[in-house]
Amino acid sequence: MHLFVVNPTAGDRKYKDAMVCAIESFMAEQGEDYEIYITSGPMDASEKVRREAIKGRELRVYACGGDGTLSECVHGAAGFKNAAVTHYPCGTGNDFVKTFGDDAELFTSLRELTEGESLPLDIVDVNGRRGINIFSVGIDARVGIGADRFKNMPILGNKGAYIFSLLRELPRGISRNLTVTTETGEVISGSFTMVSICNGRYYGGGFNPTGKAKVNDGILDILLVKSVNIFTVARLIGKYAKGQYQSYPQYIRYIAGKKLTVEADTEFYVNVDGEALRTRKAQFKIIPGGVNFIFPKHSKFYIRETSRQRLGIS
Repeated sequence: MHLFVVNPTAGDRKYKDAMVCAIESFMAEQGEDYEIYITSGPMDASEKVRREAIKGRELRVYACGGDGTLSECVHGAAGFKNAAVTHYPCGTGNDFVKTFGDDAELFTSLRELTEGESLPLDIVDVNGRRGINIFSVGIDARVGIGADRFKNMPILGNKGAYIFSLLRELPRGISRNLTVTTETGEVISGSFTMVSICNGRYYGGGFNPTGKAKVNDGILDILLVKSVNIFTVARLIGKYAKGQYQSYPQYIRYIAGKKLTVEADTEFYVNVDGEALRTRKAQFKIIPGGVNFIFPKHSKFYIRETSRQRLGIS
């Protein structure tokens, strides 16, 4: 069955209505079993996907929204061999599909998606909440989560929401005292501006913190950004956004691993693919091949990876 999960609050409302009509028209021509499900609140998409997946029939899930909608669908489908998820992007960022370069545009085609095949991709678990793209702790998480709350204010818009959220967070302090424990058992305590845990490559509307991240290598790409002042942030942010963290080794440390723990004496926000989680202890771990992900029919990434598998290239 084809299940289209629509988040009515993501992106532009008028576009969403037109998209639903397009889905109905396209699927009517295909003559296949399908359902359009409109979500009613946080994690409703996860519950719906899980309810359908547990029935045991083949399930193809299309997350119609932003990265948060995709993340919720992934959380619901994770671990079910009969279920596969993809993104029909209509949110504000749509960052995850940018990981696939030129293929990103293909995800906007219903025909490409419905005729596409799936591959198992890695996912990330943090305290039982599973996602697929980038998780973060620190100022970027606080600003991004705040922006999500303000983006629907007519006077602000998407970009204005980020600026307003940033101005709101700066007086509260750029850095936080954290204790980070790596996979090897190394304990790093101190003040951090942010910690990024990457499976995908893009977040925050186009930030690409590390070009090393691969969605099927079983590895987390982690960046630890030391405490810096507002002026240093201004110098760092452009390089960070372009994945040029090596330019500032005195401030940014790169770690590759399968798990990471972040702790603090007080609660902090964790950005989970654009959604908010509050905790005092966040335990991140990679789940290799944790979800089946549908690629567009003519996806170069899919063609390349399946060819590598046939040749036995890891």
